Formats: sequence, C-alpha cells, structure tokens
Amino acid sequence: MEETIVLLRNKGKIDPKSAADYVKTGGYEALRKALSMNGAEIIEELKQAGLRGRGGAGFPTYRKLQFAYDAPGDVKYIVCNADEGEPGTNKDRILLSTDPCAILEGMAIAGKAVNAHVGFIYLRAEYTYLMPILEAAIASSIEEGCLGENIFGSGFDFTVKLRSGAGAYVCGEETALFESIEGKRGEPRFRPPFPGIKGLFGKPTVLNNVETLANIAPIFRNGAEWYRSLGTENSPGTKLFTVCGNVKHRGVYEFQMGINLKELIYEVCGGIEDDRKLLAVQTGGASGAIINAEQIDMTLDIDSVSASGGRLGCGTILVIDDRNCIIDIVRNNLDFFRDESCGKCTPCREGGTRLYQLISKIAKGQGSVRDLDTIQDLAETMRLTALCGLGHSTAVPVTSSIQNFYFEYLSHIDRDHCPVCSQTGGEYYDSFED
Repeated sequence: MEETIVLLRNKGKIDPKSAADYVKTGGYEALRKALSMNGAEIIEELKQAGLRGRGGAGFPTYRKLQFAYDAPGDVKYIVCNADEGEPGTNKDRILLSTDPCAILEGMAIAGKAVNAHVGFIYLRAEYTYLMPILEAAIASSIEEGCLGENIFGSGFDFTVKLRSGAGAYVCGEETALFESIEGKRGEPRFRPPFPGIKGLFGKPTVLNNVETLANIAPIFRNGAEWYRSLGTENSPGTKLFTVCGNVKHRGVYEFQMGINLKELIYEVCGGIEDDRKLLAVQTGGASGAIINAEQIDMTLDIDSVSASGGRLGCGTILVIDDRNCIIDIVRNNLDFFRDESCGKCTPCREGGTRLYQLISKIAKGQGSVRDLDTIQDLAETMRLTALCGLGHSTAVPVTSSIQNFYFEYLSHIDRDHCPVCSQTGGEYYDSFED
C-alpha cells in the first residue's frame, strides 16, 4: 500500500537547518500568499480546508484562530506544542528534525491570521538534541527574510522563541504548558476563560501541535479544495501514524485519513512479529482505547475512532500479540499515569492511584467482580470531574479493556486461568508489588 506523502515531503531531501534549502522546494511561498490576505480570509481558507487538530480531540483549527482573532488586545501569541509526551509517539520528532521550517511557516501564517507577532515552540525535555536544529532553522529563516521584522517587505513581523519543559507529561495539556513557559509549576488552569481569550501571559493565544501546524503551508500552497480531496469528508488530509509494538515493520507512516486499521497492520507493517496471534490494539497512545482482534476492521479517522469509544489522538498504534497479558498492559498504563499526575485535582490524584490499586489486586488474582463495578464507577467520576485531559483519559484504557476483554479479567479473578500468567504456575501474580 502506497503512502500519500504531504507532511514528510522534505524528509531526507533538504538540510533541516537551512531555510534556503526549504525555499528551493517551494517553502515559504504559502506564507507569502497569506501575507497578501487579511486575517478573516486566512481563517476562512482553513475552514474550507477542514483542517482539524492532530494531537488530541480533533478540534477544528480555524475555530481556535477565530477565537483569538475575535478577542480584543494588541498582544497575542502562537504556541506550538512540541511536548509529544505520549508513550510510543515519534511523529513530531521526525517533523522537527527533518523539516522544521514547515512548522515555522505554519506558525507565521497563524500569526498573520490573528495579528500575533510572537510565537513559542515548547519542546519536550527529552528532545534537547533538536534544539540546535530549531535554533539554526529560525536563524536561517530570519536571514532569508522569511521570519523576523518586515517579512518579505509586507510590514508584518513575526519571531519564534524556544522553550523546553522539564519532562512532565501533564505539560502536554495546553494550560499546563502555558504555566511552564511562564516559569511556574506545570499544572492545568481552571477554564473558562479559554486560551483563545486568556492564554499565555494572560493574552489571547492559539496553541496547536507540531503536525497540525505542518499542515497549514500545504493548504495555502495547494488550496482548500485540494486538501479536501484527501482523507474523509469530516477528517480531510493525511495523518502520521506511529506504529509500534509487536509488528514486523515499526515506524512512522503517512496515509490519508480513513485508512483501514487492519490493512495498516497486516499490509503496511507486515503483520504480527514472529507470526504470533494478534491479541489487542491500542489506538491514540497510552490514553487510548484498547480493542480486541475482532474489532480492527475499522477506518482510522477522527470521528470513526471516537465512535468506537476511543480516540485517534496523536495517531499512535500499539499492536499487542498473545504473548502479553492485557491486565499487565493496563496496569503498566496506570502506573505511568499515576506517576505523571500533577496532583492538583483530587479525582486524578486519588482516582489514578486507586485505579492502579484495583487493577493490581485483580492482576494478583485477589480481585472480585465487584471490583470491576467499582472501577467503572471511579472511571466515570474521573471523566466527569477531573480538571484536565490527563484525568479524563486515564481510565479509558481500563474501561475499554474491561468491555473488550471481560473474559481475561474473569480469568485473573479466578487466578489460575490467564493463558499468559498461568504459565508461571501462579508466580507471576505474586511478583507484583503494591
């Protein structure tokens, strides 16, 4: 199956530090076009294209711009979320390391749309090696007249600054990210007001992730109608999928929205590693839903995955074979989330720990069916009351796994029937620590 290359078009073909190389491929022509338009026209172009966020819930990109455009004030900001803290996700790293000017161009176009003159790239702490690449790309773009003061003689100024976090997963949440940039502890804010009204430094702010911003320049170069011709009606364009786990060919692939998950696993990635049997697939990263092997004949677009009870999110696809215990996978997820909770709100701080304890109890063969009911009630409470998306999504792998692997949970409750754990004669259960 052939990929549809849009976002990865310059991978391995240009020097990522050189804006001059990027310009030779048609780079910054989209910005030149946008500079001849007013803010309302730029936002309308993105609306017609149907671009939706590529990092979380798939929120329409034009609406974020519209909120900031309508907000009063002379100072506004564009922020690129390059935190990419979702386990197993590598797509933003590839874009930033191979074609950073495409992200800078998208940020500048967004800046022109809402009359923002400063942008920030918030880089994941573990990506420090990308800092020199981004610094060089920014400096080179300024030297070429594509960023900085009076871009292309248009009278529009736009500069980009770099900031790095300290490795907190919660800083992938937009308001916690703002707090971190401002030099505070990375904790989510209460909303409203929303970032489009009061964001970074209390000013109207547009925040998008790396992949979303990388889509903007191709849209303005080729037109909204071209973009609409890719993908599905409600999820146009291409998507970067990070496929990891027990497949033969792991990697980051670019396909049009709507590719079939089963085809992605078996045709693109060569099937299950060592020709084992497929047990489960988790879509959208560690906070995504876990489905069973009978459910993988599904299209990968924002709405279809949401309708199945999960989320497409960052596009990470974790493939799990039958050598793994689904309870162990869930327990590992919860261990990560309870550790990454900032602790600001009680539902996430206490709920995540309690979920971990209940799943550990079941994993050790000490659970009961009543524990499954408690888990469901706790998960719903967290979904309704947690302050941010970390608390909302912590329970998603748990509830989806119970729904789709109920027999496996019962096997653990009975202690001696899990096909993976029982191979150790029960020692596996007793090896867990609270």
